[in-house]
Amino acid sequence: MISFYKMSGSGNDFILIDNREGSLPVGDLSAFARKICARKVSVGADGLIVLERSDRADFRWQFFNADGSVAEMCGNGGRCAARYAFLRGIAPARMTFETLAGIIDAEVKADTVKLRLTDPGEARLGEKIDVGGRTLEIDSIDTGVPHAVHFVTDFREVDIFGDGRAIRRHAHFQPAGTNVNFVRTVDRHALQVRTYERGVEDETLACGTGSVASALVASARNLVESPVAVTVQSGEVLTIFFEKTKAGFAEIYLEGKTKVVYEGNLWEEAYR
Repeated sequence: MISFYKMSGSGNDFILIDNREGSLPVGDLSAFARKICARKVSVGADGLIVLERSDRADFRWQFFNADGSVAEMCGNGGRCAARYAFLRGIAPARMTFETLAGIIDAEVKADTVKLRLTDPGEARLGEKIDVGGRTLEIDSIDTGVPHAVHFVTDFREVDIFGDGRAIRRHAHFQPAGTNVNFVRTVDRHALQVRTYERGVEDETLACGTGSVASALVASARNLVESPVAVTVQSGEVLTIFFEKTKAGFAEIYLEGKTKVVYEGNLWEEAYR
């Protein structure tokens, strides 16, 4: 049997496994992720996080989306991984961990985790793309993974799944595709965000890197200033801190609550 934790970061749920000894007996991790992330027939989750040894940080992770694809970074997954590592005695409350996006700093305070993300790519504003015969204005930025941002006035007038899927796979964002954030500005320090996630291929209840992308793009448009409280679809609030510089953005932090849902043992029949 394989021991695991099921955790939630503001509505994003993950399966976490400690594989620092390299003894996980599953072979292809991508196929394993697809099977155990499948809802109703296995544990079910938005992603799988496997912790491994690192010679550069307290640990490194392999992160898989629910469809088995690899993601360079995941903000809410990172917060869950940090708390998991702290609870399991893998890392102290202040820690670093290695991802494909770079070394991430994290601090655990009870059920709240604050991550320092790597500096983002350049914000690209006001790009026009055709979606279903309509011209949409899209902004984009890479906050560890690529994100498109589209500002709206009323979520009730938006087809989050349909438009999200179309933008995610649009030729403009190929070959990698993109995550898609629909954003409503509340005030100078608050946004509401709904996200269609690449790799999950559906709207999720939260997206950490998407919340960061939305806050940074909104700041680039002079709509908000740090800190920014982002209300996600789960109803929880993620807080984004950043410094705006001549070159772009720096000192970017994502803070929010995490939840341990349960821990258990995965039977072989759940993934074979």
